[in-house]
Amino acid sequence: MATTSTTGSTLLQPLSNAVQLPIDQVNFVVCQLFALLAAVWFRTYLHSSKTSSFIRHVVATLLGLYLALFCFGWYALHFLVQSGISYCIMIIIGVETMHNPMMIITQKITSLAYEIHDGMFRKDEELTPSQRDLAVRRMPSLLEYFSYTCNFMGILAGPLCSYKDYITFIEGRSYHVTQSAENGKEELPCGQAEPSPNMAVTQKLLVCGLSLFFHLTVSNMLPVEYNIDEHFQATSLWPARVLYLYVSLLAARPKYYFAWTLADAINNAAGFGFRGYDKNGEACWDLISNLRIQQIEMSTSFKMFLDNWNIQTALWLKRVCYERATLSPTIQTFILSAIWHGVYPGYYLTFLTGVVMTLAARAMRSNFRHYFIKSPQLKLLYDIVTWMVTQIAVSYTVVPFVLLSIKPSFTFYSSWYYCLHIIGILVLLLLPVKRTQRGKTTRENVQLSQSKRSDETENSLGQNSFSITNYVCNQNQELASRHSSLKQ
Repeated sequence: MATTSTTGSTLLQPLSNAVQLPIDQVNFVVCQLFALLAAVWFRTYLHSSKTSSFIRHVVATLLGLYLALFCFGWYALHFLVQSGISYCIMIIIGVETMHNPMMIITQKITSLAYEIHDGMFRKDEELTPSQRDLAVRRMPSLLEYFSYTCNFMGILAGPLCSYKDYITFIEGRSYHVTQSAENGKEELPCGQAEPSPNMAVTQKLLVCGLSLFFHLTVSNMLPVEYNIDEHFQATSLWPARVLYLYVSLLAARPKYYFAWTLADAINNAAGFGFRGYDKNGEACWDLISNLRIQQIEMSTSFKMFLDNWNIQTALWLKRVCYERATLSPTIQTFILSAIWHGVYPGYYLTFLTGVVMTLAARAMRSNFRHYFIKSPQLKLLYDIVTWMVTQIAVSYTVVPFVLLSIKPSFTFYSSWYYCLHIIGILVLLLLPVKRTQRGKTTRENVQLSQSKRSDETENSLGQNSFSITNYVCNQNQELASRHSSLKQ
């Protein structure tokens, strides 16, 4: 029998027993499917052209709180208490102090705190282009605030979105002023009819179905824990161990693909997530997409993997930490990421290892890549080798993230003789590392570097490992993000 340990509803316990999945997971999936249907109803019957923003805020908030109550029971009070205290802090203490670390509770709360701080307390010339674009110029009402933080479309699995994007959607302005997929500029849609998200939603639901099927069938056959099995370590040759490491971590990803793609589909079904039109006039529904599966699986660098994995969290880390840190921004960003994920030691091991891997990969790329782009044959060889190295390095790095505990994590790394740690440190010690623009500590110098690169795009801040490349609907091109176009 599946576990019955949950603070949420046990109404679906018979279904949990039938499918042999924990009740909390069943509640989550069923609530997300309900949210998908509610999103279609929301877009159809509570469209901004038919209903006031007030009603849309109220319904989105109440549905979100109901889903939280169903999934988490009385733990759902955490959403209200956390959001309520944070709002009181913003009102009572004032906007000039909202950049304080005490506000780092959730992504939405901290993002909004910085956006209000940027919009109401800092001068425009002190802001980067993306900060200026996201800046909130007035204090949100309590209803707007709870609607943003607790709406039914994102309360269970996100993804994170900016406050301005959400309010633009609620007020029905997202189709009137949109971003061009080619140049990132805001443009009028030139009289085009309001785009339908049906095709995008259908495609994403298909991805969800395939991901869930793969997770329920193949993933359980390839447990990550088998990498530290004593018999496996004692009897398997190194090629077999390397191959199993890659395959087991590959099999661990579909559950994330399922959850994030379903969350994206729910928002799209409600009409949220429209970014603009590509060069062919096709609507792009990837404003708040959280991953790009093809780019993840074909990544040829550590940075490329991070750029396409958990995209909105990477943007959050960049906006609230990397851009604002004056000392070792990469290290501070990885530490914040570990703290945000939770208290398990495995998280800290993964993100600290990620610092070494990221910096070493950056050094290798800057020192050797230019030798291999002189001919198509060399470039192909380079891509194949870097793909293999990247996939193994990523798998090696994230094993503790899956194992969670300190002992099995060190058991794994010691069985590999900490080889990638040692190689990464040697690379950093032996290879020259180009000084990045982020080495300049003054905000003016950062802005000067940005203006030299482009008046319309945002600086990558020294090839930030958390920078987000351009989203485009054509998957064979580099994709453009909502508020920045960053280059490695």
